[in-house]
Amino acid sequence: MPDEPQTRTHEPQTRTPNRPQAPAAPARIPAPARPGAASRPRNTVWLTRLLVAGLVLAALNLRPAITSLGALLEEVRTGLHMSGGVAGLLTSVPPLCFAVFGITAPRLARRFGPTAVVLAGMVAITAGLVIRPFTGGTVAFLAASALALMGIAVSNVLMPVIVKRYFPDRVGTMTGLYSMALALGTSLAAAATVPLTGALGGDWRTGLAVWAALGALAVVAWIPLVRRGGTGTGAGTGAGTEQGAGAAPADGAAPALRITRSRTAWALGCFFGLQATGAYITMGWMPQIFRDAGVSAGTAGVLLAVTMVMGVPLAFVIPRLATRMKNQGPIVVVLGLCGLTGYAGLHFAPAAGAWVWALLLGVSNCAFPLALTMIGMRSRTGGGVVRLSAFAQSVGYLISIPGPTLVGTLYEHSGGWGTPLALMAGLMVPQMIVGILAGRDRTIEDEA
Repeated sequence: MPDEPQTRTHEPQTRTPNRPQAPAAPARIPAPARPGAASRPRNTVWLTRLLVAGLVLAALNLRPAITSLGALLEEVRTGLHMSGGVAGLLTSVPPLCFAVFGITAPRLARRFGPTAVVLAGMVAITAGLVIRPFTGGTVAFLAASALALMGIAVSNVLMPVIVKRYFPDRVGTMTGLYSMALALGTSLAAAATVPLTGALGGDWRTGLAVWAALGALAVVAWIPLVRRGGTGTGAGTGAGTEQGAGAAPADGAAPALRITRSRTAWALGCFFGLQATGAYITMGWMPQIFRDAGVSAGTAGVLLAVTMVMGVPLAFVIPRLATRMKNQGPIVVVLGLCGLTGYAGLHFAPAAGAWVWALLLGVSNCAFPLALTMIGMRSRTGGGVVRLSAFAQSVGYLISIPGPTLVGTLYEHSGGWGTPLALMAGLMVPQMIVGILAGRDRTIEDEA
């Protein structure tokens, strides 16, 4: 008989520690792959696939508003009686909007959640693309463009945050996936806008507005993600994870993080800015360099397309490679050397080696997905990634604003491409230096 009470009193002691562990299971779910209840797996798989589709569709929408306008800029100028100065302003508005509006993303994400802000960004992109072709005036056209660019800016910042939060063990793979989709959207809009305009009757307004359909698809994909996440029933994929035990420390730590004290954050911001400078210069001036060297206009356009298309496969490969390395400095150096070789080739033999230089500059421009990957790797928390992404991209896009204009000014006053190409090659050196610093195995929390 004495043994029976001992046995009964011992049973609660062995069960009691197990009870509080049940609600802790969701906190250990970094991605929607390990649901806590037997009824959840199908729901979890569905939401995970929808989130992947949403990421891809969002990334596809982050550049067509810009590159479709570039393809029809002459028709837009004529149709709106736009001066050359205002048309030039249009080319510098995107990085300015990215810098100004991107800095608001952390506060919006803390207030509403990153998925809700990305949905709002897709709505803004879609609305801006629908409205701007039919405004009838330059000021309204600029305002509608700014609305679309505002949506792009906040989504730019939050893409690494979404990946870090919902796919913490697959940062490289998912960053590569949406970087590849972003490059594909950029190339697709640049190459297809003019043919689409012709097929739809030749009106530039229709040619610009048609890209709103891609934005509408993204909106449709993100609505159920936000709705399921907002109720906390997303099995780890929605705001249920954002607001759960795993997310609280991340968001709670963000306000105390003084990002400006981090050398890594500054290095990453400068690296982002210098690579963006090179990319904008290449997209804006490379066809003219080839044409001045005797290459036909059609071939020059194809060469630019080759440079841009290189980003599609490499944007998937480089982030995966980067996440397997503790230090991303070697990748930075390889990309920088490709850029230096490409610019040197454009100087000494622009026509003879045109295809080689286009390929090398395409490889060099893949510093962009590398920068996005390092943003996700240089912070331990979701809140830290939000702050770092906003800081690095805002600083970076501000740095990139004067680049294309400066190259154009040097070209005009020097009468050739020697001085501009020397500048472009020279910028690769500090890009490699700050990239090596940003690629070191450390986090901003250690410094800030």
